[in-house]
Amino acid sequence: MHAREETGFPKRLSNRQQSALGACQSALMSKEPLRQQRAPRRGPGRQYMSANAYINRIATAIPEHEVHQFYLRYAASMLCSDRRKLFERMAGLAGIDHRFSCFAPALDPEGPSVDLGGIFKRGAFPGTAARMAMFAEAAPTLAQKGVDGLHLGNEASRITHLIVTTCTGFSAPGIDLDLVQRCGLADGVERTMIGFMGCYAAVNGLKLARHIVRSDPGARVLLVNIEICTLHIRETTELEKLLCFCLWGDGCAASIVTAEPPGIELDSFRCAVVNEQRELMTWDIRDQGFDMVLSGKVPAAVQEALRSNRDAILAGRAPEAIDLWAVHPGGRSIVDAVERAFELEPAALEPSREVLRQYGNMSSPTVMFVMEKMLKKPGGLLGCGMSFGPGLTAETMLFRTVS
Repeated sequence: MHAREETGFPKRLSNRQQSALGACQSALMSKEPLRQQRAPRRGPGRQYMSANAYINRIATAIPEHEVHQFYLRYAASMLCSDRRKLFERMAGLAGIDHRFSCFAPALDPEGPSVDLGGIFKRGAFPGTAARMAMFAEAAPTLAQKGVDGLHLGNEASRITHLIVTTCTGFSAPGIDLDLVQRCGLADGVERTMIGFMGCYAAVNGLKLARHIVRSDPGARVLLVNIEICTLHIRETTELEKLLCFCLWGDGCAASIVTAEPPGIELDSFRCAVVNEQRELMTWDIRDQGFDMVLSGKVPAAVQEALRSNRDAILAGRAPEAIDLWAVHPGGRSIVDAVERAFELEPAALEPSREVLRQYGNMSSPTVMFVMEKMLKKPGGLLGCGMSFGPGLTAETMLFRTVS
């Protein structure tokens, strides 16, 4: 009897309880899911009816120095003639035409220094402390360039949350506080740093932004993905490491996520981790900078992980039901692996291949460069996005374009 009294309804419902019950009854009668019902907006301004999260805008930015051919020639200069020919042949298959760096290259790729400033001298590359000082100077500038592309104006003071992802450098006070000052954000903005997750961090950033907006429909989230990958050039004669470095460029993406359409509705997220393959991709802090291990076995592992988790990733849909694919172009072979895993037509991944051609792999911002292209698509299309990184991990999401 006592338990029944604790779980039973009170004899008289309060006004708030009556309102909630009425909303439930309306939802049942209209056969609409509860998550589609109106949620009150917190704070000043008009009321609106949404508990969904939308990417309203995406802006991308790159530094001024184009370095792809320079770095190819530098890398080749580290090898003997026979290995150099092999390197040039393999690098030519990467599907990359341009990469950009915050640091001006030297005049001669075979000269005594790799950069114009003379910091990366042959035989005496800087240690991690010096590289972090360079990051602390370069990253906020490029991040601001990305945010400026959103043209926030007076909207900057209305940003309630700031999320920053990066895996290429650390400092404190960090980029988050730099952006607050540089971009006119409120001092009380809620800040979150997502660090050292690698290329898939942008998807986790979107996941967090969605949680924030769905729990507080009045929130306006600024997501900034900023990476200075070229900072971690290494002096080595290992062919695999030289080929790996020739994938990377610097870049930034900035996005606004709110509960207000139009834009890209973030529908759901799914993560797949292949623990037994974790040694295939690693990103470690060493005395001479950050060290990337990227095995040639990664594409096959990614393909198998996606194929075995295909139903979960696509929520039971056939790949033919997906209109748009926003795949992180970690390299040509990675894009090829996704194409094979889902048995896609070559044109399906052309946006990813175009980003790879124009910018290389910029780590976390790269998939957002692809998502920027999705924002230009008409409404009513279903999309699948994904990024890959250490773990071996695939972070995936489903989204819809809303006009």
